[in-house]
Amino acid sequence: VGMALAARMLAARFAGAGEGLFDHRIFGIVSDGDLMEGVASEAASLAAHWGLGNLIYFYDDNKVTIDGKTDLAFSEDVQKRFEGYGWQVLPIDGHDHGAIRQALQEGIGERARPTLIMGRTVIGKGNPARQGTRKAHSDPFGPDEVAKTKQTVGWPLSPLFHVPEEVRELFRARAAALRPVYEAWQARLAKLQKEAPELKNLWTRLFAPELPPDLDARFLKAVGSDASVATRVAGGRALQAAAELLPGLAGGSADLAVSVKTTITGAADIAREKFDGRNIHFGVREHGMGSILNGLCLHGGIRPYGSTFLVFTDYMRPSIRLAALMKLPVIYVFTHDSIFVGEDGPTHEPIEHLWALRAIPNLTVIRPADARETAYAWAAALRNTNGPTALVLTRQNLPAIDLVKHPDLSGAARGGYVLADAPGGGENPDLILIGTGSELQLALAAKEALEMQKSRRLKVRVVSMPSTSIFDRQEKAYREKVLPPGCRQRVSIEAGATQGWARYVGLDGLAIGIDRFGASAPYPVLAQKFGFTLEKVVAQIEIWLDAESPCMIKSS
Repeated sequence: VGMALAARMLAARFAGAGEGLFDHRIFGIVSDGDLMEGVASEAASLAAHWGLGNLIYFYDDNKVTIDGKTDLAFSEDVQKRFEGYGWQVLPIDGHDHGAIRQALQEGIGERARPTLIMGRTVIGKGNPARQGTRKAHSDPFGPDEVAKTKQTVGWPLSPLFHVPEEVRELFRARAAALRPVYEAWQARLAKLQKEAPELKNLWTRLFAPELPPDLDARFLKAVGSDASVATRVAGGRALQAAAELLPGLAGGSADLAVSVKTTITGAADIAREKFDGRNIHFGVREHGMGSILNGLCLHGGIRPYGSTFLVFTDYMRPSIRLAALMKLPVIYVFTHDSIFVGEDGPTHEPIEHLWALRAIPNLTVIRPADARETAYAWAAALRNTNGPTALVLTRQNLPAIDLVKHPDLSGAARGGYVLADAPGGGENPDLILIGTGSELQLALAAKEALEMQKSRRLKVRVVSMPSTSIFDRQEKAYREKVLPPGCRQRVSIEAGATQGWARYVGLDGLAIGIDRFGASAPYPVLAQKFGFTLEKVVAQIEIWLDAESPCMIKSS
């Protein structure tokens, strides 16, 4: 569905002079199991809603899954279901080549609706013992069963892998017939690029975009200099700057655009027969959204983004994982990033989600602490073309990092950096406080409070760690400069699960977080109840220092 949507969006961009460049169709082979999955329903509903007549499914309707006949758990009328969505549905005998050919031509001829060809088939057809059974689905045939099947259908036993000459000839002829079609398409593209420089430029910006060298500066300007702003708002401003740079940037949210701030200003909405827009409404379909984003990306020409609340990544984790596995540069904008969502309560307050995402290989997770770090986060997302990036943003306003005290935030681009060093340069701090997102300000305030305690005489460093993913990719020398191995007294502060912080604070370190579900209350009340106030954070650190740190410096 994502691939078909991308084709329609690109066709709209090149309408007129570039007509015909994107008139191809997308074919999918689907099974009984595929159509049982909830994500298939979400995507199929959207495909019909958008009128993707360039999409054709061939349904291998053999009524068998691993456990047995599909009627164990699947008795719905698939034809009526897809007709209800708004698809063209064509039931056929899936072993009848003439019927297959005719159905494909009908599907190709239908431009207003996606098509489902329901090919009723027999799984393992020709095998005397296994045809039509679950064993044909799940068990290897082995040499004897392969031989029996060949004998039953009149296939030669040797060679072992036999391709009849008439089949070879059919493929040769098909390749020869398609070559002039391919060459004509290439000639059409070359002629267009020669005669229409503006379309050549658009093609380059869509399929081979180059980012400007002042990317960070552009985003810093875009997010503004508010004294206090939610990072979701700053992220929305950065999105507008990104949209100006990349005409292929397009996306939307799972029915949350107003809350997550991911609407491209001035761009139209994607709708049936209206594919020249950039804002995509996915409805309440996080899993379908995630899969469609992958399809948009795989097609090429579109740089997709999708958004929802952080807690709802539970619904789209399989799609995120596949994006990471396929190294797709999808951008996710996940807002409402902690218990400070507040009155929505524990169902909407993410706890384990940050580390659940950080655990996915090749997924870059960034949780910025203010508008400027959000600018660096968006820049990092655009530069990351070898995997997906998740931007994790706040609902509540956050104070801007004081540029008078901390003038250089560019280290955010490296995932973690020294924001406030210990007095005297801090090559050997006594204590390192690591903060992320909304809790970075707590780390800065705790540093001041601890250093004022004359009885301890602590030299405290504050490290901002917006992205453990990016920090882990830095060279060892840089990582050890930020987190010196000689300083074993380390504390992390993050309003989420603490499980992964031992990697950075050590087994003897202190991870201040929340390892239980949240509660419904205004976020200042939650901060007080769950220990995310300056007084309570400092108290936790003091108790830990007194109990766990025999090498701590104390006055005589």
